[in-house]
Amino acid sequence: MIKAYAAHAPGGALEPFEYDPGPLGQDEVEIQVEYCGICHSDLSMLDNDWGFTQYPFVPGHEVVGTIADVGSNVTTLQVGQRVGLGWYAHSCTHCEWCMSGNQNLCLTAEGTIIGRHGGFADRVRAHEEWVVPLPADLDPAKSGPLFCGGITVFNPIVQLDINPTDRVGVIGIGGLGHMALRFLHAWGCDVTAFSSSPDKEAEARELGANHFINSRDPEALKAVENSFDVILSTVNVTLDWPQYLAALRPKGRLHMVGVVADPLSTPLMPLILSQRSISGSPLGSPTTVSKMLDFAARHQIAPIVEEFPFEQVNEAMEKLRNGKPRYRLVLKHA
Repeated sequence: MIKAYAAHAPGGALEPFEYDPGPLGQDEVEIQVEYCGICHSDLSMLDNDWGFTQYPFVPGHEVVGTIADVGSNVTTLQVGQRVGLGWYAHSCTHCEWCMSGNQNLCLTAEGTIIGRHGGFADRVRAHEEWVVPLPADLDPAKSGPLFCGGITVFNPIVQLDINPTDRVGVIGIGGLGHMALRFLHAWGCDVTAFSSSPDKEAEARELGANHFINSRDPEALKAVENSFDVILSTVNVTLDWPQYLAALRPKGRLHMVGVVADPLSTPLMPLILSQRSISGSPLGSPTTVSKMLDFAARHQIAPIVEEFPFEQVNEAMEKLRNGKPRYRLVLKHA
């Protein structure tokens, strides 16, 4: 039996829950969970914000742990190996997207907490292709958030072919944005942090920002028109998007990784005349996850985390819902 924490209704408290996972599939891996990050997506799924949560619901998709068992077909991973697991737990492996190394775009990819039980548990299962070894130089206590938040902001660096000579802006210095600053700084970019909280300037610079702009100051935004090759938005609120498009150089790109509920609205002429674009991306493929982990180990990049014991899971979720974590929350088994 797997021991977990589950909610039985939208927005409900997470309570001790046991379930029998059945026989281990021949292509599956069972992970003994050591740490599990808490992502805002866990909260959205808990509340059924997206309309497809199944209850009882066990959150958790930023898992770090050791392999407890492997299926008969698993050849690339061994029992006892420390690994991580993120948003995806399986992809078909044979469609055009999987075959081209874009498993994160597989139309039938399965989420770790969608239709299956996640990592707020002592063990969790996933298919071999999405279980990624953790480099020995990375601290397992801080690495869980890399498997969702981290890869969300690292993937655009790879997908957009961001160069070390590029000028890149990051909107929002929170759970995603603080990792984006660290990655982009280590990548070699000239990095500007956009934040509505002026008191975050000193920390943004410590995280790797070369410049800081108070996004509530229209004059400050006006002063950086035609400045950036890429602006990465990590926020989930609607902003004055035409203002940010104006800050892009010709051929510049406004790239969204934060999920904004409202439709984007912007005049087309600034896009057409300067060949600017708006785009978005999901998490990365297993290969890109591995590349991110190697890069993080080489440059000693880790998210800033607050740790809670698993027994305080509801307090941790409440802090995410109503508090201001700095900047990611991680649950730890005793």
